[in-house]
Amino acid sequence: MSRFARFCAAALLTAAAALPGRAATEVQVVTSPGGIEAWLVEEPSIPMLALEIRFRTGDAGEAEALTGVTSFMASLLDEGAGELDAAAFEAAADRLALRMGFSSSVESFAVSARMLSEKRGDSLALLKSALSAPRFDVAAVERVRARLLASIRSRATDDGWLASNAWRSALMPGHPFARTSSEATIAAVTAEDLEAARRVALNRRDVVVTAVGDITAEELGPILDELLGDLPEGPLPDVPAPQLSQDRGVVVVDLDVPQSTVRMVQEGIGREDPDFFAAHVMNRILGGGGFSSRLTVEVRQKRGLTYSVGSGLGGFETAPLIFASFATSNDRVAEAMAVVRAEWERMAEGGATVEELEAAKAYMTGAYPLRFDSNAKIAGLLAAVKQDDLDPGYIARRNGYIEAVTVQDVARVAARLLDAERLLTVVVGRPEGVETTLDGS
Repeated sequence: MSRFARFCAAALLTAAAALPGRAATEVQVVTSPGGIEAWLVEEPSIPMLALEIRFRTGDAGEAEALTGVTSFMASLLDEGAGELDAAAFEAAADRLALRMGFSSSVESFAVSARMLSEKRGDSLALLKSALSAPRFDVAAVERVRARLLASIRSRATDDGWLASNAWRSALMPGHPFARTSSEATIAAVTAEDLEAARRVALNRRDVVVTAVGDITAEELGPILDELLGDLPEGPLPDVPAPQLSQDRGVVVVDLDVPQSTVRMVQEGIGREDPDFFAAHVMNRILGGGGFSSRLTVEVRQKRGLTYSVGSGLGGFETAPLIFASFATSNDRVAEAMAVVRAEWERMAEGGATVEELEAAKAYMTGAYPLRFDSNAKIAGLLAAVKQDDLDPGYIARRNGYIEAVTVQDVARVAARLLDAERLLTVVVGRPEGVETTLDGS
């Protein structure tokens, strides 16, 4: 069998994963002649293609002295590439109606692209030049640097950023996940540093690719090699999992504002944990369920302490977390914190009722198909599933996992996971009657 025939055979092995709301649509596993794997959903009815590419290294792979260089680099990938300077590159993208986005997070680097079928060849060529041959021209670099420096200066009054920085610094001191760019680190970045950051971040080892739209498996395989084949493929940076600080309490960050922003964080649950779906449903009941969640009922509806309050599972792949967040007037922060802690304890001690469980499951299974209402959304969600090292069939099985959760499961995971004494609380503002309790904070 020829190399291309082997490619076609691999490409046409489908994963039998019908997308919610698209019963006849299957996720196909495509392997290019060069060995790059992608997930594909063919949708020929609309002459467009959505691509999502996730590289496995993000900001955590940076040198500390150059913290922020990867995001700096991401901002420059559409500021000129190959023979095109920034203005010519922008004009070319506009002529093609090509939409590209590049972003870096702590653990990954994301590329999104949307293009018309009739201009797919030229669009892919322009995208390839952005990934493989960005120019990093002086004028573009300095323009983006000025924007980043202005953004850094504005953080001094950004309550959300201050809260995020404070809990990461307290929970993961000294770890790359807790680093933030500064005027000094951004000012130090050179064009050579940007190119080095590109080669680290855009490493196609274990790259995640999803495609949705007007393209076949036979067409996609060679395109993957053409688009990504020039990128480096080597060892990924070794970023150790953070060892979370065992010191918990309250950190107050002073900011002269009439209301305080509050984040309450503790250890969460990993995606691979057998109790993950029970925790997912439990969180919906606790604080992830809009107006029906316990936190909303107790904090907003009964006491009027805040306009919005919620909880969520999140954090990092190697450091999963569960958190609550809200903002309230400075004179009511202490009361709101006490109510959240009380609901944390009530869920841990008593779990959920049958009525709460059934309402949560009905919403979570019913709303899931709505997440697949566009090619771009499908590509993004598939990329997230693939990035979590799940198989395509997960998409069809997901609602079954939710339906299988019992009241006993919720009680067990709540007792295991939720511990109000383990909450790290960060308050940004001037809360009355609330003071820092962590030494050295």
